[in-house]
Amino acid sequence: MAGRGSLPEGSLFLGFDSSTQSLKATVLNNELAIVASEIVNFDSELPHYKTEGGVYRDSTDDGHIFSPTIMWVEALELLLEKLKPKINFSKVVAVSGSGQQHGSVYWKKGSQAVLSSLDPSKSLSPQLKDAFSTTNSPIWMDSSTTKQCRELENAVGGALELAKLTGSRAYERFTGPQIRKIYQTEPNVYEDTERISLVSSFMASILVGSYASIDETDGAGMNLMDINQRTWSKTVLEATAPGLEAKLGNLAPAYSAAGRIATYFVERFQFDKNCLVIQWSGDNPNSLAGLTLNTPGDLAISLGTSDTVFGITAEAKPSLEGHVFPNPVEPDGYMVMLCYKNGSLTREDVRNRCAEKSWDVFNNYLEKTPPLNGGKLGFYYKDHEILPPLPGRCIGICSIGAPCIYKDSKPETKRFVHAVGFHRYMVENLDDASSDNLIERELSEFDPPSEVCEKMYL
Repeated sequence: MAGRGSLPEGSLFLGFDSSTQSLKATVLNNELAIVASEIVNFDSELPHYKTEGGVYRDSTDDGHIFSPTIMWVEALELLLEKLKPKINFSKVVAVSGSGQQHGSVYWKKGSQAVLSSLDPSKSLSPQLKDAFSTTNSPIWMDSSTTKQCRELENAVGGALELAKLTGSRAYERFTGPQIRKIYQTEPNVYEDTERISLVSSFMASILVGSYASIDETDGAGMNLMDINQRTWSKTVLEATAPGLEAKLGNLAPAYSAAGRIATYFVERFQFDKNCLVIQWSGDNPNSLAGLTLNTPGDLAISLGTSDTVFGITAEAKPSLEGHVFPNPVEPDGYMVMLCYKNGSLTREDVRNRCAEKSWDVFNNYLEKTPPLNGGKLGFYYKDHEILPPLPGRCIGICSIGAPCIYKDSKPETKRFVHAVGFHRYMVENLDDASSDNLIERELSEFDPPSEVCEKMYL
């Protein structure tokens, strides 16, 4: 690798992953071998926030899902403390990271001054706890902004026109609709906001002690950026909220440097003052970069809190489904992606109900089940699904007799949600080479091994 030999002996590279349920760190040496790693699980290691899966669910606003912003700050410092015995921070020559996409942070007016003058003798979270105009950050799981999505689409001539302009039609989890909702429902919060960061640029901002730019790739997941020009679209900005461009700041390439690490980390953790902080980006774009996808047609599948399929393309051809983002490492290229919300949390729900809350039992069921699962297929929507756009949540007692996660006293809601929460089908002649002869019929229940297996197939 060019330039690697010119680095000081023993140089280290520190990478973070700020995800929905945890904050992780991985340290590489000069040979790009892993020398240390650590993780902070939000639910178990920061229990005072009382999150479930790293999030809060608003019982009064269907689909409103968010996380406490300051929890991410406390997690960063705890993670660095856990790494202290394992590595010499002064050997770290560069730091970067990935953040869950679409989540947003709202810095209060005057917070730039706070961020640039952190006291290294004190912990981070007490110094930053009052730095936000709202204490909660909307995240990618939120689906409460359908009204705002339609408003943005209408402002530019429809969903397809918005997709052509920004790379995606309006999606509830995207940051633009989230910002518009805050502007409409909490105008005082919006007015008091000095800077809006994504999760990725938020974490980079803490590390450099100043507002870091949103990078072009993660910025494409906001419905606010012109996908071809890689600049903020004034048309969409004006349709979202007044004065928004000043609150977003400038965009930057995903591979550029955000700055040198802040004095706070030099003095508190003994980082070298010349340590570079490289722009953070979204978790999916960084996965694409880390897997070294580099040829149009290359595809990868990521199974996480959400499940995604992404790949490389030379041209931006947005449609009404899926997303187009700038390629994070190839300046003239693009990446395409499909995202499914009901990923690991829904799999864990099936494990808990059907496999004694044990992955060992879960795996044993998988081994017992033949390929194609005897024609049994199932569709599970614990949360409102992104693709296809369907409501979720199984409420009360399902038709299979298993207790569900959410309770609701409204009979009409219970009847409706049972219809969309879980569906199970038997498909006959699944081995047939042609789909013409397939016969499907709905079933009321599966045996546990089949239930586990079909969820893994999906």
